[in-house]
Amino acid sequence: MTMHLQAQGSPIVLRMAQESDLDAYLAFLHDEETGRLTGSQQTFTRDQIEAWLRKIGTPSEERVDLLIVLEETGELLGEVVLNEMDAANRSANIRIAIQGTQHRGRGFGTEAMRLMLRHGFDALGLHRIHLGVYAFNPRAIHVYEKLGFKREGVQRDVLYQDGAYHDLILMAILEDEFRALYGEA
Repeated sequence: MTMHLQAQGSPIVLRMAQESDLDAYLAFLHDEETGRLTGSQQTFTRDQIEAWLRKIGTPSEERVDLLIVLEETGELLGEVVLNEMDAANRSANIRIAIQGTQHRGRGFGTEAMRLMLRHGFDALGLHRIHLGVYAFNPRAIHVYEKLGFKREGVQRDVLYQDGAYHDLILMAILEDEFRALYGEA
């Protein structure tokens, strides 16, 4: 099964990873600003990334990893992931990363999140989708609030980066909140 998500008229497509994505995905992971905004403190070898792409390119009941690409050119913009799936409670975590300043602020992340939220609520039958966002990322917080996420709490001083500790804001959206904003599929 191959997964391909796109809204009518959208310039982006969400699709599963392919082996041919290796070089673009490596560049994505090595984007300094993306790493800073996501709090990533790991480095990965080419072999590790190649194995990871094979893993996420195969459908799983535990997670949904989709790459965000421009439909017209196939250029990799980032990824959006549903993970920490909890079938008993019908909940999951969502995370997103967009690489390169030239791709940020253009609505790609908002559209990718909306597509993945719709997939989570409609196709996977989730009731609650949650995330964590660092307090130093007001642009992302604004996007999540615009999508309907509500703040639920704060984990204080959870990340040490650039010589300072940073809070993690916890947010979530429920299926009825999503449907009130975006209707049924």
